[in-house]
Amino acid sequence: MRTLIKNATAVLPGEVLRTNVLIVDDRIATVDAAEHAEADEVVSAAGMHLLPGVIDDQVHFREPGLTHKEDLQHASRACAKGGVTTFLEMPNTVPNTVTQQRLNEKLELAARKSLVNFGFYIGATPNNLDDLRTAQRTPGIKIFIGSSTGDLLVDEQEALERIFAETTLPITAHCEDEATVRANQRRWADEHNVAVHSQIRDHRAAAIATSRAVDLARRHRHRFHVLHVSTGAEVDLFADHHGLLTAEVCPHHLFFSIDDYPRLGSLIQMNPSVKTREDNQQLWQALLDGRIQVIATDHAPHTLEEKRQPYPRSPSGLPAVENSLALLLDQVNRGRCTLQQVVHWMSDAPARVWDLVDKGRIQDGYQADLVLVDMQRVAEIRNEAQQTKCGWSPWHGQSLQGWPVRTWVMGREVFRDGRFDESVRGREAIYDHARGGYWSHA
Repeated sequence: MRTLIKNATAVLPGEVLRTNVLIVDDRIATVDAAEHAEADEVVSAAGMHLLPGVIDDQVHFREPGLTHKEDLQHASRACAKGGVTTFLEMPNTVPNTVTQQRLNEKLELAARKSLVNFGFYIGATPNNLDDLRTAQRTPGIKIFIGSSTGDLLVDEQEALERIFAETTLPITAHCEDEATVRANQRRWADEHNVAVHSQIRDHRAAAIATSRAVDLARRHRHRFHVLHVSTGAEVDLFADHHGLLTAEVCPHHLFFSIDDYPRLGSLIQMNPSVKTREDNQQLWQALLDGRIQVIATDHAPHTLEEKRQPYPRSPSGLPAVENSLALLLDQVNRGRCTLQQVVHWMSDAPARVWDLVDKGRIQDGYQADLVLVDMQRVAEIRNEAQQTKCGWSPWHGQSLQGWPVRTWVMGREVFRDGRFDESVRGREAIYDHARGGYWSHA
């Protein structure tokens, strides 16, 4: 199959260029194709921007075990609609993904059900060091240093030291200090206003745990990626990276603050919690100056019935995967960042952090994971239009300018103007951890 995308304004490594991109089978054959190159399908992309597909390296798609909230079919449709062509999913499904067998089972499930490309982390426990040493077919090891489910909490220093010292895969972590959170819970035990969530999971809880994890990474010379940074206090820890440390921020920590609790209540209850407007600004600045490299969603859906329970019974988590790119395209139109920066944060950087082979760029020979966006299109996020199984968004009612309109996964069009090709199946992500991560290759 040969597809020619004509007259697109393509965001290439190092430049934005109006050009013709030729896809042959699952690869980008050339980013400088002749206008009349032989093709089975010609796509007129005049006035549109062509981007590499988004790589969302932090999602919770709930399958197996929690499929009343989300499942791979609905979640991957949400990805395709939102321009996300590859996701990396967390291990806190039921059962937890803490052995190679469970990892293989999830990979086989996704191969049958997912419309986009996929990968799955292996989760650390206090007792599965042998599994972490020998794990294959995974981007890396996920540690919950606080806020865990099942047997995934690892906050004892001895266990953490051994994981950082005796494994070789890249490590990522949820960083909130469990002792601080528990002490705050006791202090606020009689309070049922959801806004207290940001007092319980406060700046100190985040900063203590992130500092602890960064220290482990530096002492053991182990590649480490900090998930969902929520405070300005954390970003200074990443300045002296020594080629080991990368970090990411989520849309809810960029766009929501404690000032939004009166309007949105538990819909923005997250772990780590949303913080202040000053933190929003500091996180944006850290993205712009390179101390934070990646934007990911932490897509973590619950049903509205669950979210509407009185605090603290209301669960933490919100859906974001199908609107994340549009939220950032809107910021480009507002002048806050450039399209090249968005592509770096959402496509190129996550591919480099996790050593994804031939992904994250529009470049000859790379996999044809692509999204065509209309930077002039204005549309409103509506709960009733969401593809995620939970059927709601905290951005319901918000109008954005700049939207994905067509998405290709490995050269096959999976989404176009509200319609899906349900016959498309994504592929398991391939990793080359010998490449050495974000800092070691251009």
